[in-house]
Amino acid sequence: MKKVGLTLLTAFVGGAMALGTYKVFEKDPLEGLSFEDRQKVYFASNRSNTGNIVSSAGDVDFTQAAAAVTPAVVYIRTTYAASSNQGGSRDPFQDMFGEMFGQRVRPQQRTPQRASGSGVIISTDGYIVTNNHVVANASKVEVTTNDHRVLQAKVIGTDPSTDLALIKVTATNLPIVKLGNSDDVRVGEWVLAVGNPFNLNSTVTAGIVSAKGRNIGIIGSEDNDEDSNPFGRSSYQQQQPRLNKAIESFIQTDAAINPGNSGGALVNTKGELIGINSAIASHTGSYEGYGFAVPVNLAKKVLNDLEKYGSVKRGYIGVNFVELNPDNATELKASRSTGLYVNDLVQGGGAAAAGLQKGDIITKVEGNPVYESSDLQERVGRLHPGDKINLTVLRNGSEKNFTVTLKGDVPASNRTAAVSKSAEELYNKLGASFQPLSPAQKSKFHIPSGVVVTQVRGGGFFESYEIPVGSIITSINKQPINGVGDIDKAITNLKRGQMIIEGYYPDGSKFSNSFIVAE
Repeated sequence: MKKVGLTLLTAFVGGAMALGTYKVFEKDPLEGLSFEDRQKVYFASNRSNTGNIVSSAGDVDFTQAAAAVTPAVVYIRTTYAASSNQGGSRDPFQDMFGEMFGQRVRPQQRTPQRASGSGVIISTDGYIVTNNHVVANASKVEVTTNDHRVLQAKVIGTDPSTDLALIKVTATNLPIVKLGNSDDVRVGEWVLAVGNPFNLNSTVTAGIVSAKGRNIGIIGSEDNDEDSNPFGRSSYQQQQPRLNKAIESFIQTDAAINPGNSGGALVNTKGELIGINSAIASHTGSYEGYGFAVPVNLAKKVLNDLEKYGSVKRGYIGVNFVELNPDNATELKASRSTGLYVNDLVQGGGAAAAGLQKGDIITKVEGNPVYESSDLQERVGRLHPGDKINLTVLRNGSEKNFTVTLKGDVPASNRTAAVSKSAEELYNKLGASFQPLSPAQKSKFHIPSGVVVTQVRGGGFFESYEIPVGSIITSINKQPINGVGDIDKAITNLKRGQMIIEGYYPDGSKFSNSFIVAE
């Protein structure tokens, strides 16, 4: 019996040691995965969470889809510094969306301004997608979950070109909305809009998809003064091409969307996220039958880039074009009235290298017909620099196929997004995003470590002190900065509210900025 007992004890101790060793060296299985791949892991091990949700072709019952999505849609409140708009200038999205979706209250001067919107949890460790205009320039971002927890959020990055933003709260095991496939969305299918209109938490409305690929000219249209337009300062009238500035290919729906829905979820009857609600067409600022959502397939690429790099690494074809219609086709002496007329090429760009010429008409992208600029913009917007895209152009009466390699730079290094809860507001006040230095950057500046500024947002310290994108941050409050985690530590230990940021401008000249952080 003693031998048997000794054998069992030895086996138990050996197993415990092996398990302990495994846990020490175990790697986080989600590390390095895209948001979509993380969700595949999650839903593969939590199949019961999805239930038996049916499509709109079967029993039209939205209860299960609503139950699956509602827990992962959050209420977002933002606070802005009292001085952010006292100079008379405003973010164009505040003009376009402030009263429509932002619920902005305009208090007396010197009183912090507040706004609200919605967001969708897409990762169990706290990543949330919302609209850029919901969090742009905010010094404080507060998230209220469906179970009434109030969490402080950190802005990981924003993309004004698509009106998307990625924020993060410090939490684990959060409910998430499953990412769907917006390419599979069909006009006429049932959809649900989930958000927080008029400060009413967790509101679900139903409608159908009215159209796809809508380009309504609302992003980057601050120069359009047609204030009577139902889209605010924007219109359907085609302006100069904005391929490099704005990407619009909205899903249009008649599900009721009102102020506060911005950043919320548009889902199909399977409970899958197919879009992020962003705008409404209204003369009154409230629902009049038209809502617009950013398609999730475009959002996936943007959100993954914001997590990895702090900004979007976008590839460009390198063409300027005019969207053809019966009126301008005659003026341009084009042989057809649909497609994209190439009126200029960027020297050294991908299109020029592939052989495209001025006067070509882009008729297809990846074999799909091109009728509007959005047909091309969204496809390109999903890709990275170095990716290839197939274009069909009409030249001298015949179609030719070209493979274009998109131009741009993609830093290979990753970035860390974790942050202590007490650091979120200070981090947001910096108004910037960062990533670790590459070996080439370290060599250029002759420094062993640091982070590079990948994005500067309006209203933050970096904008105020004119620290541009491409600058290198080497220390904060004399503490060396080797990664984003070091920034979190440095800004939570301020002495008398003073912050000293040191580093190099992109031209190699040194800087040292000191300022007081107001509570």
